[in-house]
Amino acid sequence: MDFLDVINYAFIAILIGVSGAWIFLIRSMLASFRGTPYLDKFPPKDHKNPKVSVILPARNEEGFIEKCLDSLLDQDYENYEIIAIDDSSTDATGRIIKEYAIKNAKVIHVSAKPKPDGWIGKNWACMEGYAAATGEVLLFTDSDTKHSRNVISLAVSHLLSLDLDALTAIPKMICLDSWTKITLPMLSTFLHTRFSALRVNDPTKKTGYFFGSFFIIKKSTYEKVGMHQGVRQEIIEDGALGKKVKESGFKMKMVRGDHLIEAVWARDRTTLWNALKRLMIPLYLQNARIAVGIFFAVLFLLFMPYPLLAYSSAFFSHSESFPALFAAAVVSSSLVYTAGLLDARELHIRLAHALCGPLGSLIIVCGFLSGILQAKRNMSVSWRGRSYSMKDHMQNSISV
Repeated sequence: MDFLDVINYAFIAILIGVSGAWIFLIRSMLASFRGTPYLDKFPPKDHKNPKVSVILPARNEEGFIEKCLDSLLDQDYENYEIIAIDDSSTDATGRIIKEYAIKNAKVIHVSAKPKPDGWIGKNWACMEGYAAATGEVLLFTDSDTKHSRNVISLAVSHLLSLDLDALTAIPKMICLDSWTKITLPMLSTFLHTRFSALRVNDPTKKTGYFFGSFFIIKKSTYEKVGMHQGVRQEIIEDGALGKKVKESGFKMKMVRGDHLIEAVWARDRTTLWNALKRLMIPLYLQNARIAVGIFFAVLFLLFMPYPLLAYSSAFFSHSESFPALFAAAVVSSSLVYTAGLLDARELHIRLAHALCGPLGSLIIVCGFLSGILQAKRNMSVSWRGRSYSMKDHMQNSISV
């Protein structure tokens, strides 16, 4: 056996492990699809209709915020207000909010003061919104989100009927460009395991997570976990806040709301790239070695079966190790594709984009690598027109 065979058999062993991992991931994903409860399916009980403060931070959202405000103003729930915060926008966002506030008393226009040092912009805007809120229940949502007419009523009733402290809904993820459409199905497969509703809703698990596009929380609970001030330096603030709620022993629940809520996940290539970096940077700043290990695990899980399939097919007859490597690569590649296709169907993404899974996997791997390489730079990530340095701030939104 020559050196090349040794390398090939090592790759075979790795691909067998990759295949086993994907069988587990696919089973977990299917279980998540079947087992995640719905926002509009619960045993309702009689309850009061507390005042709800919808906290809507907005920075440079002139292309989205009107549709969001229109959907929020069309709600069938009566006792609510909309705190729309202009977070130092440089476009027409502030003017649009002001015009809506003049026309409708439910909309309260807040111009956020300049962001203090040590704060992420959205977190500061949420705190500014909280300061103006008068409701007993807070509903946080994003300016690029659209809501069905009964979504506030359902969320409040679900929260109070089950005596919950917080509730978050998984929205329908809207992808505006082709790069995001081919990337999201591959990335989302991991969310169905690590941050699945089955884990969040299990009181024996430590996993807690909010979708920033929609989570409702009792004001008293929000204050007890430290509000957004307690996660002011977190680049993935929704994940960090959800984690604090769960770890503090409060009752929280994650539900499906993709038939009731639409949220834009990434708007273009730049937004997508920074979103991928945001996922890796918190891991690297917690523990660099483990983060690098996670990167290589993702590399082999998502991408390496494809080049190894090409490599083994090109040298198929070179030695007896190549047919075995080819077979292992076929199985693992097929499983990666299967996961992507299943998730694309769930995300309502066209088959044509799902078939570009290898390219989507490569984008994810490169984005994660960029996050590792730039994590300790002065300006490691950009978000909504601001650049942030993460190197001096421990990030706890995602645990290694």
